[in-house]
Amino acid sequence: MARKTIIVVWLIALALASFRLADAQQQKKVPRIGRLSAGFPGGTARDEALKQGLRDFGYIEGKNIFIETRYAEGKPDRYPTLVAELVRLKIDVLVTATGPALAAKQVSNTLPIVVVGTTDPLAAGLVESLARPGGNVTGLTSLAPELGGKRLELLKETVPKLSRVAFLYNPADPSNVVELEQLRGPAAALGVTVRVVEARGPDEIERAFSVMIRERPQGLSTASGAANNNNQRRIVVLAAKNRLPAIYHLSEFVDSGGLMSYGPNLSGMYRRAAYFVDRILKGAKPADLPVEQPTKFELLINLKTAKALGLTIPPVVLMRAEKVIK
Repeated sequence: MARKTIIVVWLIALALASFRLADAQQQKKVPRIGRLSAGFPGGTARDEALKQGLRDFGYIEGKNIFIETRYAEGKPDRYPTLVAELVRLKIDVLVTATGPALAAKQVSNTLPIVVVGTTDPLAAGLVESLARPGGNVTGLTSLAPELGGKRLELLKETVPKLSRVAFLYNPADPSNVVELEQLRGPAAALGVTVRVVEARGPDEIERAFSVMIRERPQGLSTASGAANNNNQRRIVVLAAKNRLPAIYHLSEFVDSGGLMSYGPNLSGMYRRAAYFVDRILKGAKPADLPVEQPTKFELLINLKTAKALGLTIPPVVLMRAEKVIK
């Protein structure tokens, strides 16, 4: 009888130990972050900025956090498949841009999503309001619609006789449609005619420039979004080839040889995205985390490109530049 009692006690102790071990392992569950890029593999400044932001909050990749990264390689039709793959990996939160975020909402309405650089999350249908997003999406908006007029103003200061500007945009991108509508008023005030040129993806870039050049624009402005972002090098080369002064929405275009850009620092926004990730991992709901708007905008100018185009950048414009490439 005593032996049976000892065995029972031993089994109970073993069960309790197993329970405690399982509980400890559960408590030590390492968070898994999903990162879905519309672009190509290779390690971008945005990916590194996100990792740095996570380090700021004490998250070290491979130690107390895992990051699962997937690339759509400029193919929006791959978004649903890649999102589903990340969901199967049981990620705790997804960090991405507008297009993939829209696809992710279709796949899951419960997966927390931090969207970065979206032009207008309201128009895109990602949130109910900036102050109270209301669903499973929050993050940072780039405020691109309000910046379109400022870009035109800077381009006109650089090219004083500017009267016709081509606007390269993707009509399938809801944010681009908003950008175009909000560009018309400032353009009229500046006495600039906007010629809309469509390009939904890489196969349409060459054709778009052929259409554009026939209209003889004196300048080019680009809409935000994956269609242009994923083809920045090709756009910059074609603008240079056709001697077209251009102002872009991202600084990467200037780093690739573009003339000038004006907008928020996207890498900085990805670093800030780590704040939202940290809050969500600690129990906050995206619905209750207000979408943040940028407060700082940067003007970048490439003087090498200006010289190649035969342009002299006015001192009043140079004085405002955050970075000048000589």
